[in-house]
Amino acid sequence: MVKNSLKISLKNQRATHKLGVSLGQSLPSGSVILLQGDLGSGKTTLVQGIGEGLGIKDLIVSPTFTLINEYTCGRIPLYHLDLYRLEPEDVNELYIENYWEGIEVPAGIVAIEWAERLAEKPLNYLDIYLTYHQQSGRIAEIVAIGECEIIDLIDE
Repeated sequence: MVKNSLKISLKNQRATHKLGVSLGQSLPSGSVILLQGDLGSGKTTLVQGIGEGLGIKDLIVSPTFTLINEYTCGRIPLYHLDLYRLEPEDVNELYIENYWEGIEVPAGIVAIEWAERLAEKPLNYLDIYLTYHQQSGRIAEIVAIGECEIIDLIDE
């Protein structure tokens, strides 16, 4: 089943991780995931699940200080970027488009935390906005932009 947008209720951290696993198992090489949400909303947990879904055994941690972590030992590479500490004008100096265009690195899945700091976005991507509500848990709102498609990601 193909959809342009999807809202998923995630009861806990485990459900957020499970969504990531489903993404890692199903997304093709060249996929870009732009993650937004407050601190503690589950962005890194989701990326850890993506890594597991790709078969990556390395510990996946937020690259808040290193900015970019590359994991190349899975089904396809995972490039995990965190723009939290950067101003939008500083992001341009990283040449992030090289990751989603497959320039100088093999094509893989590019997951970018704090993606609202991007001045330019790729033509095709999944926009995932995570929110956390104390009573109801997390909500993931996923929107497919460009030629991306949302498939059934988890059993509802």
